[in-house]
Amino acid sequence: MARDTLKVSGIIPPMVTPLLGRDQLDVEGLERLIEHILSGGVHGLFALGTTGEAPSLGYRLRRELIDRVCKQVNGRVPVFIGVTDTSFVESITLAEHAATAGASAVVIAPPYYFPAGQPELADYFTDIVNEMPLPVVLYNMPGCTKINFELDTLSMLFKHPNIIAIKDSSGQMHYYHSVIRMLREFPDKTVLIGPEEMLAEATLLGGNGGVSGGANLFPQLYVELYNAAIRQDIQTVNTLHRSVIEVSSLLYRVGRHGSSTIKGIKCALSCMDICSDVMAEPFGKFIEPERAVIEKHLAQLDDMILSQQH
Repeated sequence: MARDTLKVSGIIPPMVTPLLGRDQLDVEGLERLIEHILSGGVHGLFALGTTGEAPSLGYRLRRELIDRVCKQVNGRVPVFIGVTDTSFVESITLAEHAATAGASAVVIAPPYYFPAGQPELADYFTDIVNEMPLPVVLYNMPGCTKINFELDTLSMLFKHPNIIAIKDSSGQMHYYHSVIRMLREFPDKTVLIGPEEMLAEATLLGGNGGVSGGANLFPQLYVELYNAAIRQDIQTVNTLHRSVIEVSSLLYRVGRHGSSTIKGIKCALSCMDICSDVMAEPFGKFIEPERAVIEKHLAQLDDMILSQQH
């Protein structure tokens, strides 16, 4: 897809990475998951993001995943590939592989070990974007990278023609709205929200969509919420937003640790017979008591969401 025609907007689910074991993809589960997500009418697919446990995966498996995803999607929607790495060279290498496989764009967050200052961050991204073979979506994820794209830095980077969008997972709505205001100067750029609990507000007030983990499970719900927000159909937005909050409340908070969101999504997908719930180390999947809770909550959500879908 030509970079000058790629509009980053809508619901672009951050796909989990189905695994059977260490460095082994659940290939059949991956195939089912892709078709399940696409059946919901999503606007793109994002592989190797945070929800995809990308930093915990080996490079061989990442390349295999890229190949399989791009081949199966086969141009039905744009495919976005996460290439964040602590190594500049490895990010470029993975991006080149993604380009060869047929991906539409790459997504990259700041390197996450040594904390860069804003001037260093600006130089790093200028250099790496210059070498990227595909359009670039910036990924603001300070909870994992410990660094934020300050607004002055972002304004400078948006002048680069190969940067087409930003995904903001800071969870700070003031920052998000500052980015929306900044985009008046850059009408060809877009901004997506990471936390799905903020999807309704973010889209109603001028955002361009979301990278919503729950769309692995209920893609149509998130697409319908986005469409309702674009139409400014407040009544429908309120109803669907409540369902999104229920997904978050019931499935992402079963465990006691920060990994509970990804574990919850993977466990629910396993309960739906879509793919395995094996986690990449250092995480482990939910054991039976937690799985039973997920199964119970999933049944509640199925009834609620089924009654709302048009």
